[in-house]
Order: sequence, then structure tokens, then C-alpha cells
Amino acid sequence: MKKGIYNILRGTFLVSDDSFKNWRFIIFLSILALIMIASSHSADKKVYEIARLKEEVKELRSAFLDGRSRLMKLKMESNIVQKMKDKGLSPSEIPPKRIIVKSKQ
Repeated sequence: MKKGIYNILRGTFLVSDDSFKNWRFIIFLSILALIMIASSHSADKKVYEIARLKEEVKELRSAFLDGRSRLMKLKMESNIVQKMKDKGLSPSEIPPKRIIVKSKQ
């Protein structure tokens, strides 16, 4: 037990005759670590992108609601009557008449 730990600390398992399988395992673990780090960075980038897009959606939604409320105010009859009064037009006092056309068939 003591000799095995001592060999690991000195690194003799890397230079012995059968060290090729040890080097393959170390290289394999290093490649796995690099893949894991790259995957983590990719996931973080996606999380930041999602947060940015959520903020953009909130801004666009508030702009849409603001535009819709302004449009509803502009379409109100009292607002239209006021603007037409400024131009010299007023609403008719006589209600419109409905014209009914009967076909000959």
C-alpha cells in the first residue's frame, strides 16, 4: 500500500514499461474534461441568450400594449368629434336612413 502511493507520487507509473495504457487513460480523461468544459460554456452562453431574449420580449410587449392603448384612445368617438370640430366639421343631427334594394327575382 505504502509502496503503491509512493510510486504514484514519484510518477513511476508514467515511465514504466507498461505505461502506454496509463498514458492513454490520462489522455482520455483530459479529453473528457475539455469536452465537459466546452459543454458548460455552451450551456452558459445559451442561458444568457435566453435571458436577453426574455428581456427583449418584455420590452416589445410593453411597446405593443402602449401602442394599442394609444390607438384605442385615438379611435374613441369623443376624440374624433373634437378633432373634426377643429377642422370645422360637426356630427350630423339627422340620423342616416337605410336604403333597401329589392331584387326582381
